[in-house]
Amino acid sequence: MPAPKTLKQDKVLLAAVDLAREAVVEIAEPDTVGEHIGMTPVAERLATHFFTCTAAGYPGWAWAVTVARVPRGKTATVCETNLVPGPEALLSPAWVPWADRLAPGDLGPGDVLPKLDDDPNLEFGFEQTGDDNVDQVALDELGLGRVRVLSRTGRDAAATRWVDGPGGPGAETAVKSSGKCRTCGYFVPMAGALRAVFGVCANEWSPSDGRVVALGHGCGAHSETDAPRPRPEPVGTPIVDDSRLDLL
Repeated sequence: MPAPKTLKQDKVLLAAVDLAREAVVEIAEPDTVGEHIGMTPVAERLATHFFTCTAAGYPGWAWAVTVARVPRGKTATVCETNLVPGPEALLSPAWVPWADRLAPGDLGPGDVLPKLDDDPNLEFGFEQTGDDNVDQVALDELGLGRVRVLSRTGRDAAATRWVDGPGGPGAETAVKSSGKCRTCGYFVPMAGALRAVFGVCANEWSPSDGRVVALGHGCGAHSETDAPRPRPEPVGTPIVDDSRLDLL
């Protein structure tokens, strides 16, 4: 493959600094066109002049004016003007589609998420076979009647998120608790593949009430733990001075 052709500086275009400045001053806000930075060849008889942008809101940006000339022409003409970012320019964050920007917890009342046909966390559910025994197992374990159910990827992602979250064994309440959810009477095991690891707390006194908790989670509201009950301190007999009269 031949090496790319090195573009030479065009003397006519190189000398068109004033022409380029006049063109950009016409479109720029007053006093926002700074010093001439330089010229970069774009193609044969085509180059771009750069001027510092001094606008307060555009640090690191530059005005770019592309100039050209016809073959054997001795006069440059302006093609276009632009405001372009430099290496140190202040830029806005890269645009991200709405579906990718949405984070857990952003969904509010009335909001509806777009359907993902290729969601890796889901797979097609079990179809009814007509065999009562098989279909009953599928109804309890595989989600008969739903178009899609959790895939292995979805279950693993949920399990990792729950173990690492506030209902996992590493949470502060679990670390400071002597009783674990696996031995608590308020622990309601989950159905399906996650039953062996997770359940739901049904203790209204627990900070985890109504939430998914791991078997190794725990809190001070465990059904089988106890704490010494404080005894009321006796109060001495009050001394009443009935010989003194208070005037109201």
